[in-house]
Order: sequence, then structure tokens, then C-alpha cells
Amino acid sequence: MQETTSTNSGRGLSADGLLEASAFELAAAIRAGEVSATEVVETHLARIERVNGALNAVVVRRFEEARREAKAADKRVRAGGELPPLLGVPCTVKEFFGVAGLPHTGGLVARRHTRATEDAITVERLRAAGAIVVGTTNVPEGGIWLETFNAVYGRTNNPWDTARTSGGSSGGEGAIVAAGGVPFGLGSDVGGSIRIPSAFCGVVGHKPSGRLVPNLGQFPSATGEALAYLCAGPIARRASDLMPLLRILAGPDPRDSAAVAMPLGDPAEVSMRDLEVYAIPESGRFRVADAMKQAVLDGARTLERRGARLRELDVPELRRGLEIWGAMLEEASEQGYEELLATGSDQARIAPLAELAKAVVGRSNHTLPALVVGVLGAAVAKLPFGTKKLIEEGRALKRRLDTQLGDRGVLLYPPYTRPAPRHHDVWRTPFDPAHTAIFNVLELPGTVVPMGFDARGLPTSVQILGAQGRDHVTIAAALALEAAHGGWTMATPR
Repeated sequence: MQETTSTNSGRGLSADGLLEASAFELAAAIRAGEVSATEVVETHLARIERVNGALNAVVVRRFEEARREAKAADKRVRAGGELPPLLGVPCTVKEFFGVAGLPHTGGLVARRHTRATEDAITVERLRAAGAIVVGTTNVPEGGIWLETFNAVYGRTNNPWDTARTSGGSSGGEGAIVAAGGVPFGLGSDVGGSIRIPSAFCGVVGHKPSGRLVPNLGQFPSATGEALAYLCAGPIARRASDLMPLLRILAGPDPRDSAAVAMPLGDPAEVSMRDLEVYAIPESGRFRVADAMKQAVLDGARTLERRGARLRELDVPELRRGLEIWGAMLEEASEQGYEELLATGSDQARIAPLAELAKAVVGRSNHTLPALVVGVLGAAVAKLPFGTKKLIEEGRALKRRLDTQLGDRGVLLYPPYTRPAPRHHDVWRTPFDPAHTAIFNVLELPGTVVPMGFDARGLPTSVQILGAQGRDHVTIAAALALEAAHGGWTMATPR
């Protein structure tokens, strides 16, 4: 039966319209009295109820509090006066971010009773802007793997095919936004954790420039200089939401030592005729599916038809993307995997090999992927395999790309080697996140936008990179590609 809704004004949007509108379209409709915040929230809660059983994306519900906040938002609208930009708009938040009073486990069994005592800075900013948090979404254990699964909440499925992964570590966000449960969500990305789920689920996602958005209030969080590589950012239905959401999230805070002030440009002021486009459909090291290469080439041609100039660029360092990322992240981090996975327990660190042996017989509280990565990470950290050279290479590449891309250049690159794999299939190609990870340590902004579907009906996407601080340029290109290729389509799990 088709869902419908009405408003007191009689000029309301249908439920289908509410489930397809962007966050800021919903906010405008609420302010104009075309629909109430209560109706917007209730419609999205009903959609979550409908799809979440198949997805397991929203793992902690905040429905009753959201209903009360929606009523309070309606009261503010009736009272008149200046209203915050997202008043009454529902959203979800990755479980890594503290939401006061809600579980804050990071997917670790040892933290299953831990609750956040306050909001993360980014959550605080969204709520101050009027957004209503309806729940938190699933993650991999400790954010260590690109499939969303942990021993606290279980596994999240892809809304286009529940036999496939939604990606990670913001896999719950990607899945519930793709299925229409919320117009946007808050994710984080230290190696592809916004961009990979966005690509797998067919939504838009933006990894901001390094140091642009504060990270305080996340668990797990990066430490030391690695805070520059961890980026909080939006996952959304529509590319038009990305820049206004980024303006809400961005900017320094005295409680966070890493975030700095950066001028934020306007995507509307980016002329496609001034844009220079560098398309690289593959790194030359990992096999990239034809559909993903075609998405990059189609994106370049679309921008060219809109007036952009295509340029050639050879970046051989992309072949060593994962090694450069690993070396720079290892140098910057103050905490290893064995310490992270012990958080919340009575241990200072776990013994990865011992836990791995226990996991084989089902006696460990840790997931197999987290332990395997922990063992490998601990081993690699002790090997003298040219780390200093890789770090120097990464820093030189950052300088080169910042200069090459400048104020009006974008690099188009696959966000992953193929559309969403089946559950567990990522074990065959564990190094493919190199397509996203390298850009975290380069601190470049990256936007993922849907480009259509492959022959199996799985979303394809392109990743758009720009120079540090030029987030508006990658978003402008995403807006152009979304307009030409249709953008997000609501998924109904099957």
C-alpha cells in the first residue's frame, strides 16, 4: 500500500516526496509550513522500520526523543522568528560519534556498556543547526575493516542486494541513506570509510580536506598528527546538501587541536568552463572492473561537454597508494591496533595472535577481520621496508597534486575496484582500498557521486579529488555529474 501524508496547510508533500527530497528541501518546506517536522520525522521513522530488518543499518534507535524534538521544532516554526537551517530534518549518525546518552561502543564487545556522556563536536553542530538525530548506525569493529560487521550489533547488508556488503566503516550510514531512511547522515573516513560505502550503496559522500572538520568525540579516533587524516563528513541523497552541511560541520574548536580555519568556496561560483579534469581510470596495479573504469571516463566526457578541459596526468605513486598511506599513518599514529582493540577491557593491549587462535574456535570477542588486520599491522610496523622513503614520496605527491590541481582542477578516480562485492569477497582483494586511502594522508577533499548501475543492477560511482581546501570544486563537479547521470535512486532491500 502506498504511504501518504498530509499537512495542516493542505499543501503537503506526499510521503514519497518526503523520502526523495534533499535535507535542505525538507528544511525549507518545514520553515514554509508546507509540512510539519513531525510529519517529516514520522515518515522517515516508518521507512526505517520498513527497511532496517533487512539491512541492520540503524543499530541504536532514538525514535521517541526524535518525536519530542520534532514537536518542539513545530512549536518554534509556529512562534516565528529566525530558525536554524536544518530545523526538523532527521538524520542518523555513525556509532563512532558520541551522541549523549546513546551506546558508544565502536563495535567492541568490551565497550558494549559504554554510553556517550556528551555529543561529539560534529553532532553538537548538527543539532545546533536544528537536525534531529533518529539513531546511530552500524560499523566494523574498531573501524578496521571495509565490511560493516561486529560482535555487538552484527552485520549490515547492502540495500541493492542484501547478499553484498554496504562497505565500511560508515556502512550503516551508506545503507540507510540509500534506502531512504534519512536524507543525510554523518560518517568518518581515515582510509575510504565515507567514500567506499557511498560508492557501494549509490549515494553521495564527501570526505573533507584534512584538518577542516573537528574530530573530538569519536571512538575510535586518530591520535597525534593522524588527526589530520581522519575526516568527518556527510553522506547524503543529494549533492546539493554537501556544501551547506560542510559549512555546518567545518571550522576550528578550542577543544580540538587538529582542526583549523579554512576559507570555504561556493560551488555555484565554479565555472565548468574553467575546470581542468584529469581522469585516471585505474592505477595500473589492481584490476578495475569495466563498469568502474567506464564511470570515470563517462564522468570526464560529461564535464568536457559542459565546457571543462581534459588534461593528462601520470601519477605512478598511485600504484603504491596503500603502502604510502600505511607508512604515513603509522608514523603519525600514537596507538596501535592491539591497543585499540583492547579499549574498554582490563588490558592495555590484546595479544593478536592469541586472540586469532581463539577466534578460529569461536572463543574470541573480536571479529576475524579486525584480528587479521591487527596481526598484520603489528608485524608490518616492525619491518624496515623503506618506510622513510614512502613517507617522503607521499609528502612530495601531496605538494605536487596541490599545485597541479590548484584552484580549478579535479582528478577523477575509481573509489574502489568494483561495485559492491558479496559478503566476505573483499578477502580476495584486501589491498583495493588503496583507491581511497592514499588521499587521506594527502589531505585532499574527495566527493563520491553515483554514475548509474552495472549489468547486475549495482551502483557505479566516481571519486572526485581536488586540492586541499578546494572542497567546493569537487562538490561543483559532483553536482554537474549528478545532474547529467541522475544521481541517487532510492533502494528497496531485496
